[in-house]
Amino acid sequence: MTDLPPATPAAPRLDSRTFCNPAAWRPQDVADRSRWVFELGESERSSLAELGQWLVHQGATTTNAAALADRNAAVLLTLAPRLARIRQTLQHGLGFALMRGFPVERMSPEATRLAYVALGSLLGQPMAQNRQGEMLHDVRDVGADRHDPNVRLSRTNAEQDFHTDAADIIGLLCLQKARSGGESRIVSSVTVYQEIVTERPDLAKLLFEPWFFHFKGEQPAGSAPYFTLPIAQHIDNQLSTFFIGWYLRDAEKLDGVPALSDDRRELLDLYERVANREDLGLRMQFEPGDVQWLKNSVILHKRSEYEDWPEPERKRHLLRLWLAADDFKDGIVAIRKGYSEAAASATAAAAEMLKGVAA
Repeated sequence: MTDLPPATPAAPRLDSRTFCNPAAWRPQDVADRSRWVFELGESERSSLAELGQWLVHQGATTTNAAALADRNAAVLLTLAPRLARIRQTLQHGLGFALMRGFPVERMSPEATRLAYVALGSLLGQPMAQNRQGEMLHDVRDVGADRHDPNVRLSRTNAEQDFHTDAADIIGLLCLQKARSGGESRIVSSVTVYQEIVTERPDLAKLLFEPWFFHFKGEQPAGSAPYFTLPIAQHIDNQLSTFFIGWYLRDAEKLDGVPALSDDRRELLDLYERVANREDLGLRMQFEPGDVQWLKNSVILHKRSEYEDWPEPERKRHLLRLWLAADDFKDGIVAIRKGYSEAAASATAAAAEMLKGVAA
């Protein structure tokens, strides 16, 4: 198999000082937890519980909960100031926030799901997370085979190394925590980039080239089982990152996808090694009612392997929400447009790349 074609996207000057902004943080920069921990007050918790129950009575679904919630303006006004501060932190600040106190203990499972989607709509537009149109994804171990290339690791208890998701904003609401493990770790992808530029500038430039990603069985009917994107892009004078290491390594096993070159393999190993450095990242252990909000373009996140409780009702369970935010100028527009349109665009780009390889 042949190597990937040379780079085509424009890249910034390779300098570790490039993209110095609040999102290029290190642990010492976030030691003051008041910068990123937001505790809901009693009025906000009560408003969320009221909103969830109201949406249940309205017959809402996760597809229309955000639109219906607009009719309950009084409740949304109570929540809006807090979410505005969180959104500012995501868009122009550190790129992550931890919101504590979502009243899961006061709400039915259905009301919790609906209120969570409605709350997220104050940050962005809820997005489908698969081709079935799932607006909320249940992150829990369902016994899926972690070695199956078409299985998403969120459906297992396996470790998920540092990666991004396919949205502008990612929300993770904890309903139940694991018996042990399942720790969340985050790191600034801007900081990871700066470290790689310092250590290996010859490899850093490869981040801006197109790469093949495995679709994990989520491609639309008739589309190729892979798509292409650069790992790093220079968008609106900011660094925007999309990275899922196992998607990249699994893609080369697909028919028609070029093998990873030696320097690309070296870069992937280096990228994950830097991201996992203890002096760069931050650890979080979720409690029920915690919501972790992440700006996808500047934050990599990871989950450690975990052991569940034997009782089904006590098993680790998170609800994942994907949100599009058009005013996040460093977001990836092809992803924001929606699953099917992004897939079609990415598949077409992959076809063009393969023509270059064949030539």
